[in-house]
Amino acid sequence: MRCDVITLFPELIRSALGESILKRAQANALLDIQIHQLRDFAVDKHHTTDDVPYGGGGGMLLKPEPIFAAVEKVKSLRDGAVRIIIPSPQGKIFNQKMAENFSQDKRTLVFICGHYEGIDARVAQGIEIEEVSLGDYILTGGELPAVTMIDAAARLLPGVLGGATSALHESFEDSLLEHPHYTRPYEFRGMQVPEVLLSGNHGAIRDWRRAHAIINTQERRPDLLTEAVLSPDEKQGLPLGPCLMEE
Repeated sequence: MRCDVITLFPELIRSALGESILKRAQANALLDIQIHQLRDFAVDKHHTTDDVPYGGGGGMLLKPEPIFAAVEKVKSLRDGAVRIIIPSPQGKIFNQKMAENFSQDKRTLVFICGHYEGIDARVAQGIEIEEVSLGDYILTGGELPAVTMIDAAARLLPGVLGGATSALHESFEDSLLEHPHYTRPYEFRGMQVPEVLLSGNHGAIRDWRRAHAIINTQERRPDLLTEAVLSPDEKQGLPLGPCLMEE
C-alpha cells in the first residue's frame, strides 16, 4: 500500500505513523509512506501557501499553486497512478468498507491536508479528488484524519497485524460490533469470565461470540443491523443455544 501525504506539518504525520505496528509495516515494505512539505512547492521566495479569501471574511485559504505543483510532483514519482483524497467535513463519511477499499486499491493514495479556513475551490475543479469526512465535526487540519484513514486501511493489509486472522471478526466486520473479550485472571473483583470461553468447545464459543456481537450491536449501534447478514433465527431474536446468553 502506497501513500503520499501533502501537508504543512510533516511531523504530525511522521510522528503518528512512525511508531508501533505501522512502523513495522513500513520496515517490512508492506506500507510505503512519503511525506511532502507543501511549502516546498510554493512559487514565491517567502514560500507562501495561504492568502486571504476573495470577497472578505475571516481566516486564510490554502492557495492553489503549491497544491497543483505538489500533486503533479507526486504523480511523476508514482507514474501517474494516484487516488487523491482531501479530508473534509463535506465529504463522504469514512467507514470500515472504505478502509477496505483503500487497502485494496493498487493506486497510490494521496492525501492533501487542508488547514485554516480550507482550500481554494479551484483545487477541486482542476484535480480529480475525493472528499472524505471522519464525522460531523471540525478539526484544525487534515493531518489527523489522514493518519486515521491510513491506519484503518494499512492494518487490513496481509502481514501487518500479528496473525493471519487478526483483522477478522472485529467491530464493523459483517456490520456488527465485536463481542466482549476476556483475558486472565479468571476472576477479578467478583467478576468472572463466562464459562463457555473456558470450555474448549469451539463451536459453542463461536456461537456465544456471534450472539453477543448481535446483542452488543443492538444495544449500542442498532442502525448497523440493517446491513448485517443475519439468519432468520437471529432476526427474530431467538436463542441460539443454552450458553449464549450467559453473562
